Amino acid sequence: MISLKRNRKGEKVEASGLRVRSTSMYVPGQTDLFKISRSKFNDFLSCQRCFYLDRVKGIVSPSTPGWSLNETTDVLLKKEFDICRELETPHRIFIEHGLNDIVPFKHDQMDNWRNSLHGGLLHHVENTNIILHGGVDDIWYKPSTNELIVVDYKSQAKNDPVVSWKYLSDAYHESYKIQLDVYAYLLSKMGFKVFPTGYFYVCNADRNAESFSGQLIFEETLVPYKCNPYWVEEKILEMYVVLNSFDLPPTEKSCENCAYSTQRALVEHVKNDTII
Repeated sequence: MISLKRNRKGEKVEASGLRVRSTSMYVPGQTDLFKISRSKFNDFLSCQRCFYLDRVKGIVSPSTPGWSLNETTDVLLKKEFDICRELETPHRIFIEHGLNDIVPFKHDQMDNWRNSLHGGLLHHVENTNIILHGGVDDIWYKPSTNELIVVDYKSQAKNDPVVSWKYLSDAYHESYKIQLDVYAYLLSKMGFKVFPTGYFYVCNADRNAESFSGQLIFEETLVPYKCNPYWVEEKILEMYVVLNSFDLPPTEKSCENCAYSTQRALVEHVKNDTII
């Protein structure tokens, strides 16, 4: 897919390929605090070179359109859970899965923690100038142990029903598990006691329905995941070293962005080659 840059009116504008806000770029050796989102941290884990070119050199990766259907599922689930949150009563899915001692967490910062762009869970990592932040989909509460449970909503449309072990072993879901690990890490660093098990609330649209008829039917499943927040800080410190280096990190051999950039550079720099 080729992405074209447009303004708010939908008009095509020149794409510079560079960041314009200096606050989104890191200068090696700087001492000012610098925010790194959970998604950018995931970029670092995926390909250090692409991450460095973005955050330090200010080279913007091509954008992709948002997933509006998935976002709508998230919005509606949050509305549903907020009703239970206000009443401090279990959600229907808790009862279906025998989680009768759990309720949605009620806190005056909940809306802020769910705001991935302008808020989110955040922590200033010790001995660095890095503030790691991320907007969580939901947090549940276990009153009997005073523990918080991290939750992420996921929407999909697959033929097979959701089975927990298959869902968690899917290579394409590795980043999902990283999400919950990071959220558990952030909450614990913010002083909260975190329950070892988090959940993916998976909404799987029925592709085998007889017709569309103006609606999608979803099967809802809770996939439990044993969070592992203990690796996160070590990787943040590795990221901090990379940010403060003047050397370009090596490419990740499986990174398609790096492969595309390499092949395009080879073609465009071949002598006497004509680009049509």
